[in-house]
Amino acid sequence: MAKTLYVGNLPWAVTEEDLVRAFSQYAEVMSARVVTDRESGKSRGFGFVEVKEETAAAAIEALNGAEWGGRTLTVNEAQPRPDRRDRRR
Repeated sequence: MAKTLYVGNLPWAVTEEDLVRAFSQYAEVMSARVVTDRESGKSRGFGFVEVKEETAAAAIEALNGAEWGGRTLTVNEAQPRPDRRDRRR
């Protein structure tokens, strides 16, 4: 089973490959994604890493609060997106 981790406060130049390299030291990485702006294509400063469930806690413990490129990372279990249909009312 897999767990998706939220990774916030990423340096702007971080790539998906960088995320895989960083997280693979602590967990078995299944996928990684840096979220980008639709218009500019630039990083929005956060991303998601999907790891094996049994290794997720080790990755969170090791990387939450760690410094990367002068920025302090926030790493925790990703929460489901709220339903966006209600926003238009």
